[in-house]
Amino acid sequence: MRRPALYSSSVRPAPARQEVDAASHATGFAAVPVAQPGTAPAPGPTRFSRHWSRLRKQVSFHNIYLLWALAGLLALMLGSSVLLSMQPSQRKLTQADIHAAVLKTLETTVLPSAAAKAYETILPSVVRVVGLGKDKDGKEGERSVGTGVVIVDKGIILTNLHVVRGAETIRITFADGLETTAIITGAQPENDLAVLQAQKIPDDMIAATMRSTADLRPGDQVMAVGFPFGIGPSASSGIVSGLKRNFRSPEGQQEMTNLIQFDAAANPGNSGGPLVTMDGEVVGIVTAIYNPNQQRTFVGIGFAVPIENAASAAGMPPF
Repeated sequence: MRRPALYSSSVRPAPARQEVDAASHATGFAAVPVAQPGTAPAPGPTRFSRHWSRLRKQVSFHNIYLLWALAGLLALMLGSSVLLSMQPSQRKLTQADIHAAVLKTLETTVLPSAAAKAYETILPSVVRVVGLGKDKDGKEGERSVGTGVVIVDKGIILTNLHVVRGAETIRITFADGLETTAIITGAQPENDLAVLQAQKIPDDMIAATMRSTADLRPGDQVMAVGFPFGIGPSASSGIVSGLKRNFRSPEGQQEMTNLIQFDAAANPGNSGGPLVTMDGEVVGIVTAIYNPNQQRTFVGIGFAVPIENAASAAGMPPF
């Protein structure tokens, strides 16, 4: 960039002075100003005038750079505003945009099945129940294996009475692996129910949620969770096959009424386990399977005591 000319504010010397200076330069002697007759001698530059001249030069120099700096700043601001005005404005999200995003997520994300969610919900509350007793040689061994479900987080467990009847020791294994013993604190023989109190419980004990069967209908999906033949915890799903069913034990010693019939697979070891909805809520306690040929294997018909009866066995009010 071409630099503007700087102008001095000093007084230009008179021509006569220049001739004298030239003559002095030629002779080698310094020229001494001589006053003209009838005139006063010209005063020389004072200290104040010299300082003022330098100050004006400096102010003029800095003003030029300040002007250029201001001009550059204005150009930058103008350029920024032009760029911002050229950018496209952001479009506001509409409800249609949200619906499209949700639909895309549902189409591209694999969600767990209802049965998987129900199993995950009930699992922390399911326990393995083993009845121990001594054989003829006096050795302690397993006499029965079944399932239980925690209904109060202080360690109150529902199971079948036939799982723990006659056992000298009842051993409980919680979902987190904690093993302890339990005692029978209540029973309801007419519904084959027993209430247990665990001697120890996990620090994060989670009790199951119980749900009324008042709105339960045939065709509703249900799941049975337990330890069939001691294997588990295992899950099997099916539907409610019927309500208010009656069942007589193979030996004819007991008859139960008002049972839930279901077709989720159940076998010995499932006894005392929870029958749950797809929300993981307990609607019944698995208590029996139908065995027309005395094989004690599942043929498609299982029975559960409604949770209202089971809760009353523990002294809890009905729904």
